Amino acid sequence: MKIALYGRQFSNNSLPFVQEIIDSLVQHGVDILIYKEFKEFIEAKQINPFNAETFADHTDLTGHVKCMLSLGGDGTLLDTLALVRDSGLPVLGINLGRLGFLASINKTEIKLAIAALVNDEYTLDTRVLINLDSTETDIFGEVNYALNEITIHKRDTSPMIIIHTYINGEFLNSYWADGLIISTPTGSTAYSLSCGGPIVFPQSGNFVITPICPHNLSVRPIVISDSSVLTFRIEARASQFLVSLDSRTETVDTNVVLTAKKENFSINLIRLYNESYLTTLRNKLMWGLDSRN
Repeated sequence: MKIALYGRQFSNNSLPFVQEIIDSLVQHGVDILIYKEFKEFIEAKQINPFNAETFADHTDLTGHVKCMLSLGGDGTLLDTLALVRDSGLPVLGINLGRLGFLASINKTEIKLAIAALVNDEYTLDTRVLINLDSTETDIFGEVNYALNEITIHKRDTSPMIIIHTYINGEFLNSYWADGLIISTPTGSTAYSLSCGGPIVFPQSGNFVITPICPHNLSVRPIVISDSSVLTFRIEARASQFLVSLDSRTETVDTNVVLTAKKENFSINLIRLYNESYLTTLRNKLMWGLDSRN
């Protein structure tokens, strides 16, 4: 059995947990494949990778790899999209960061989680991705999709932009705002939530359109079918605006027309049997707790 590890650089406080993960995998007889830059980082921090092999990109992750462990927070797990792509390789997030909606395994659960993984005591939670296409330019190359959201935003301190929005070719609205978020159900607990968007269950089959600081107070977030095709034409005083796919951002000319739709493949997140989406919501948002006690 071979398992891939991916991570970023992080503080020294997390280093013992990285060693614990590697030690636990070795004890279970797992062959380890570590992202090349991450292996160099942990070796410099005196972490013993036990002669683990390395991988550099998605082409090194062939069919013999069982799954990928993402070591960090939600942002680290989002990075794995560029490595997993359309392979269907399952991803398990171990939270060495802060909130961790996607990286749901906390530091105290590492050994139990790896034992469950080795013994196939888990299910696959399939999550929808959202695709971004554009006219005249190839903005994000081959990785033109997101797990959480697409964000259209004004540049720096420039004035508001106008985002002319169409659903399946029919005009919806011209958003006078700082920006617009098009969120998947997974991303409904991320940026969209902080801008007043609703929480949408992962298998609901929807996207959420959430304006960022709209000038018109009657403009509210809306929920649409994920079979919809969205088109955006940008009007602005500046000649450029920003587009983000999760944490990746590019500067785009205002004459570029954007199209968003459901990606034709999904990502598989590993969910252990003692987990559920409701449990994650309650734990991360502290629902049901009385702060007066």
